[in-house]
Amino acid sequence: MKTLADINFEDKKAVIRVDFNVPLNDEFQVTDTTRIEAAKPTIIHILEAGGSCILMSHLGRPSGRQEEFSLRHIVDTASDILGVNVKFVNDCIGAEAEAAAADLKPGEILLLENLRFHAEEKSGDAEFAKALAGLGDIYVNDAFGTAHRAHASTAVIAQYFPELKCFGNLLAKEIESVDKVLNNSEKPVTAILGGAKVSSKITIIENILDKVDHLIIGGGMTFTFIKAQGGSIGESLVEDDKMELALEILKQAEAKGVAVHLPSDVLAADGFANDAQTQICPIDAIPDQWMGLDAGPSTREAFANVIAQSKTILWNGPVGVFEMESFANGTISLGNAIVDATENGAFSLVGGGDSVAAAKQFGLAKGMSYVSTGGGAMLEMLEGKTLPGVAAILD
Repeated sequence: MKTLADINFEDKKAVIRVDFNVPLNDEFQVTDTTRIEAAKPTIIHILEAGGSCILMSHLGRPSGRQEEFSLRHIVDTASDILGVNVKFVNDCIGAEAEAAAADLKPGEILLLENLRFHAEEKSGDAEFAKALAGLGDIYVNDAFGTAHRAHASTAVIAQYFPELKCFGNLLAKEIESVDKVLNNSEKPVTAILGGAKVSSKITIIENILDKVDHLIIGGGMTFTFIKAQGGSIGESLVEDDKMELALEILKQAEAKGVAVHLPSDVLAADGFANDAQTQICPIDAIPDQWMGLDAGPSTREAFANVIAQSKTILWNGPVGVFEMESFANGTISLGNAIVDATENGAFSLVGGGDSVAAAKQFGLAKGMSYVSTGGGAMLEMLEGKTLPGVAAILD
């Protein structure tokens, strides 16, 4: 795997694909700087090695050129975080971009305008990629969040740098972390899969069953398994057409010697609201008109015991509707158990939008070994897929 350490950046211009797709408020101020901070080590490494950085990113989902999606809005924030005055150019290709790139001196940073102002970015247009490549001497991909897209700036551009291309620090660490869980893990390995639907996690389950010792299933997807086994789930979320599949997953897990841990009790509510009436009941005996919205106390304790014995932990998906305070305790308890296990020497990887959001919201992220920056990209890696943005560097 070619990384920054394998390239000489002195007096070279590095074209870097970063993920600066950050949230903005109504005043166009950045409300979460995580992604900019995540790119900083790569950018600073190149500057300290005597190079300059040409940063390219998308922001939002514009249709054509739309001012609210301009990357100019993040220039001041990026300058503050990076500690270097970031220059900006009004396009990512063309005469203006070429002139700005040509003027760039070692130690300087140039941010190009939103790649997705050009439809050619998403379509993977080779000429567009070639124009981007012409701005610099070296290509660095440090955008894990878009590595699963075969876009011009994430995959196609790499062919114009047959030798001078590498992974940035962030992307390299993402790949190493997933590889550590899937291929180089210390046992016992525990995967925690939560969230709403079995259907969105099937491929992951199938790919990891050979690699884990324990599979904890939580959240809304639980009820498809419970109903398939004959339990009463009231009005809880269920995928009736996936019940056979749920039973097949349990059968496969048993055949492979994987211990599957389903909730034993649940915090049920008489409506999908923070102020709904609640009761704790067995997971397979939820009354009619009631729905399970969080893991119950016995379940939390059982899950924590499994996690405490684990040496490698993958967490993907919450075990309750954590966005509502009344139903957040199961997810908080689970997160705390992972933090405790990590403190005791386990390796923990958190990925997928909701579990990352929960880890940050409840102040748990700093206690995890690695928190992934790319939801969709990480899920595809866990499914065993090769990401176009990764394959382009390895090619």
